[in-house]
Amino acid sequence: MRPETLRLNRKTGIMKRQIMLVDDESGMLDLVGLILQRQGFSVLKARDAFTALALLESSTPDLFVLDVMMPGMDGIELCQRIRQRPETSETPVVMLSARTDSETKRHSFEAGANLYLSKMAVHRELGAIVRELLSVGQERKQGFSALPGII
Repeated sequence: MRPETLRLNRKTGIMKRQIMLVDDESGMLDLVGLILQRQGFSVLKARDAFTALALLESSTPDLFVLDVMMPGMDGIELCQRIRQRPETSETPVVMLSARTDSETKRHSFEAGANLYLSKMAVHRELGAIVRELLSVGQERKQGFSALPGII
């Protein structure tokens, strides 16, 4: 784990891993952000892909959660841009969408996503999925590997 990816929780003094959440729907941004915060993560929020890219100039999160359908630049293109940056080329990316068609899923994986998650599964599974992807990242650094999945 890179030391710069840990964020100090001022209340508890415990270092937290940071997740960048990008979604144009404020309700979803708040809900998913709250779920992740309750799981013990520091959450960096952006309402669009352009804001997310600007935030990457000063921060390198440990994992991204990207909405697929956003105005201007969608999550798939944002994922491609994340993969082009040396600092984030290996950072786990979870695509989050109401769309369940196979073409959108395929495009997401081609862009470099590690996982495609339906917004319907957010309540039950997002925290566990984030923890698993972050541990897989640690294993990969230690010589193990994992295959991307679809949920």
